[in-house]
Amino acid sequence: MDVFSSYNIIIEASVILILSFIFNGISKRTNIPSVLLLIFLGVVLQFVLSYFTSDEVDFFPALEVLGIIGLIMIVLEAALELELKREKLVPILKSMAVALIGLLGSAYLAALILHQFVPDMSMQSAWLYATPLSILSSAIIIPSVSSLVPSKKEFHIYESTFSDIMGIMMFYFLVGEMNPASQGGAVGFALNIVLTIVISIIASYAIILVFQTIKSQAKLFLLIAVLLLLYAIGKQLHLSSLLIILIFGLVIANMKLFFKGKLATFLDHEKAHRIYHELHIVTLETAFVVRTFFFVIFGLTIAIASLFSFTVALISLLIILSIYVVRFVLLRTFYGSDILPQLFIAPRGLITVLLFYAIPAEAQIATFEPGILLFVIIGTSLVMTWAMIKDKKKTETLLDLAAEEKENLIMKTEAAVEGLDATPLENPSENLDSEDPEI
Repeated sequence: MDVFSSYNIIIEASVILILSFIFNGISKRTNIPSVLLLIFLGVVLQFVLSYFTSDEVDFFPALEVLGIIGLIMIVLEAALELELKREKLVPILKSMAVALIGLLGSAYLAALILHQFVPDMSMQSAWLYATPLSILSSAIIIPSVSSLVPSKKEFHIYESTFSDIMGIMMFYFLVGEMNPASQGGAVGFALNIVLTIVISIIASYAIILVFQTIKSQAKLFLLIAVLLLLYAIGKQLHLSSLLIILIFGLVIANMKLFFKGKLATFLDHEKAHRIYHELHIVTLETAFVVRTFFFVIFGLTIAIASLFSFTVALISLLIILSIYVVRFVLLRTFYGSDILPQLFIAPRGLITVLLFYAIPAEAQIATFEPGILLFVIIGTSLVMTWAMIKDKKKTETLLDLAAEEKENLIMKTEAAVEGLDATPLENPSENLDSEDPEI
């Protein structure tokens, strides 16, 4: 049986997408991240594939391309939901601070653990390997926090998006530091960021103004193609390309803020808003498809045996513990005592995998076990699942109590009304007798 014939691939891809849709429904009901179910599906398919064919299949090229497109779509999807308002400046800055300090703190502790327990791991290499393990997964977080109160949901969207972007920038900065000839140190890195921001803003204005004049109905995938092109060219020029995607999303989502004064005269608000609305839908659908195939293929590439290593388990558990220690300190400092379930919503995922495979060959450490990666991803996702289920039960209990109190209050009110109706009026004849007899 040819598993990879054209029709079989169509059948397999269709079944995977249908299952992914079902997994989303299960996730909403149970708070189990659909990503875990997709990875598990990939592991099952790994065994199915080995039954039908003995040939080794190299899924890495597909995994890398899907990861890059998925990353772009997820960041764009998040950016399209971010409203830049004066009253939201403080939440945005606090989320950014938590994301940055959490990234650095988690990476530092993870680097110490890796340096201590992985043979031949220098501290510089440990920082490089620790960075992917310290980045929050917006691919898992954003779909999972929809049931939280708006303020907490907003915090997680901001935090995970900033963590993605700053984590990727930090990773490539460390890669550049391992090859000083390709980068000008901290000053060169800062200039790189400034140049990327300037190019991003100019490109964002140009794209919006040009696309609002295009009359063709089929222009949204053209717009996505332009964004992918800008991202890839930016990467070739060693720019922080993800900033281009983020800034474009922020500009089109907040056009009233960015198109003021004379610039407002060039903007057709109705057409531009239609582009934003349709782009939001296409981005959401594309992110769903790409995320589905990425995590299934990731599951297909997992070496299950590495999970049963004592060393892998020890290192992974220490890293997971360090993640929540850093997070507890930060959330208590910035948000006080109301830190549940935010404390436990810190999964690792798509970017962790993508950056791990992006480590240059000359910087790779042969003694590092890839099972650590999988263990941390599954471990943090399970902790988040437990926290979300517990929070959901707590919310349902509070709603039940509120409903019960409301019902009791209604019953008491009805009883009081019935009591008033049942109270006998004074005898009219007695009242007449007691009145003045002259009347």
